[in-house]
Parts: sequence; structure tokens; C-alpha cells
Amino acid sequence: MSAAVREGVAKSARHDSFYLTAGPESGTPIVFIHGWPELSISWRHQLPVFGGLGFRAVAPDMRGYGRSSVYPRHEDYAVEEATADMIELLDHLGAEKAVWVGHDWGGPVAWSLAQHHPERTHGVAALCVPYMPDGFAPETIIPLVDRALYPEDRFPAGQWDYMLFYRENFAAACAGFDANPRAFVKLAFRAGSPEGKGQPAGTAFVRANGGWFGGGPPPEVPRDETVLTQADEDAYADALGRNGFFGPDSWYMNAPANMAFAAKAKPRLEMPALFLHGAFDYVCATVDTRLPEPMRANCADLTEAVVESGHWMAQEEPHEVNAHLARWLAAKLPGLWLG
Repeated sequence: MSAAVREGVAKSARHDSFYLTAGPESGTPIVFIHGWPELSISWRHQLPVFGGLGFRAVAPDMRGYGRSSVYPRHEDYAVEEATADMIELLDHLGAEKAVWVGHDWGGPVAWSLAQHHPERTHGVAALCVPYMPDGFAPETIIPLVDRALYPEDRFPAGQWDYMLFYRENFAAACAGFDANPRAFVKLAFRAGSPEGKGQPAGTAFVRANGGWFGGGPPPEVPRDETVLTQADEDAYADALGRNGFFGPDSWYMNAPANMAFAAKAKPRLEMPALFLHGAFDYVCATVDTRLPEPMRANCADLTEAVVESGHWMAQEEPHEVNAHLARWLAAKLPGLWLG
């Protein structure tokens, strides 16, 4: 059974969050938080399913994206701001607590909600990006790089090289994406493959190559129909073309602030936590690497599973993702199910 998806807007004096929602308003909120460069529709395969299971499934456009508020400064895209947006969204829903589910940059937001607002958190789940109790930043993740694959003399920042490109050449990074958002959407949203295993990720070469696409626009490639429909492509391309990449890219420009925010809360999470590894995600590479170690050391009740997908897990393998989430909710938070 699936539930119809509706639209809503949570307005406050500081921020407007557009969101999609499915399921009964009396259900426990399960809030799906997207990452870069996505939208609420990134959870189009999850919302009807969890709404149909009796949850109040909600997926907002994050700040800088879609129909939510867009801001002119880098500091407006710090994780602390996005975390406050989600608490305001929860207040708007009239609920005390939620299950937070994040992917990509939505992961650090979901983990921060659990870390800073445990009283508003039933449980927390993340796809691809593990919990970094000291903040998700180059300073905290580069020390965990697999140096067998990324020798320090050749790849000082490992697969996270692209993050430093934003810092050093932000305007150039934005310009590459803004040159043709539709071409970028078709290039980016592609299924993962086991063929990339054991090879350096393309993100390790961004600075050496003078930019994401060698300093030019993204190349034209066919849409991967296993990940996106034409309607999905249109929605992403239209939103990114309308708002531009300044906001989405600015999420990468707040490492000091994000680490300072993390330092304000205790690192250990006591509530149930779920982490889904992408078997073919070679940037957020968490299978057989050290990247998940801080998460494992600081989560009291952690469940892990590996999904045979690349980075766009919820869109590539939605049935498997939904099954893992539902199984975890049933095992760890059975009291949240409606009825």
C-alpha cells in the first residue's frame, strides 16, 4: 500500500522550507533529508512507502534548493543553520520527535539533529555518509583516507580533493556546474558499478585537472534511465538552473563552523542508529575503510548494512533501501508504528 504525496511549506521568521509529505498527519514523522545537488524528490521512492506504512513521511527541499529559501552568503549554509531549519519543520508538523534520515550532506544534518537534539530524535539513519562526531569536514575525514589507494605524495587529500577545490576556486567550481545544469544532472545521477573498485575516484583529480570538467562545462551524456526518468531530470535541471549552484556549493564552505558546532555537543549517540553503506560509492567509501570508525566508536546502538549501489542509493536501489529502513524501524522502534 502506498500513500499519495502532497506539498507543504513550513514558514518561520528565519526560513521557509518547502516539503513533500505522505501518510497520516497523526503518524510518527520520518523526515528524509537530501544532499548535494538534490531535492525533496530524491526521496520519491520512499515517501509513498513509509506514508503507506502509517508514518508521516516528509522530505524538504534543503536551504539553497528548490522552493525553499535561498541565501547570498556562504555562512548561511552551515550545518547549524540547516539543523535549525529541521527543528522548525518539526515544530510546524506539531510533533515532538522524528526519525531523521539523511543522505550525502543530509547525513551530517541528520547526525547533527541526533547529536544536538536527542530530545527531538526517535532514531537516526544515514545513507553513504557516516557520523563524524567532530563535524563532517576535510580536517576530520582526510586523516581517514585509504593511503594504499591514495598515496599521500600523489593524493594529499585523497578522494576529498574536490572539497579543497571549492575552498580555493569557489567561483570556478560554481561556473562549471552553472554552465549547463541539465548536462550535469545527466552526468551526475548515474548508477554505481563494481568496475570502479580499487581505483581512485574522479574526485581525487579535480584540482589537478583545473576543475570538475577541466575548466569547461559538463560533457553531454545520455540520461541513466535506471536512476532518473525524464520528469526527474527536468525537475532537477529546472531547480538547479533557477537557483544556481552558489547555495548548494556553499555547503562545502563551512568546515570551521561545522566543526565548532559539533564541539558544542557530546559525541556519543544513545538512540538507535542505522547506517547504509554504498558498495559502489567510491567517494564516500565506507566498505573496508576507516571512514566509519568514528561512527562505530560513538553510536551505542548502531545497525549497519551494505547496499549494492553507488552514491545515489535511495534512487538506485529504492526497494532495498526501503526494506532496510523498515526492518530497522520494526526491530529498534516498534512503538512508532501507527496502530
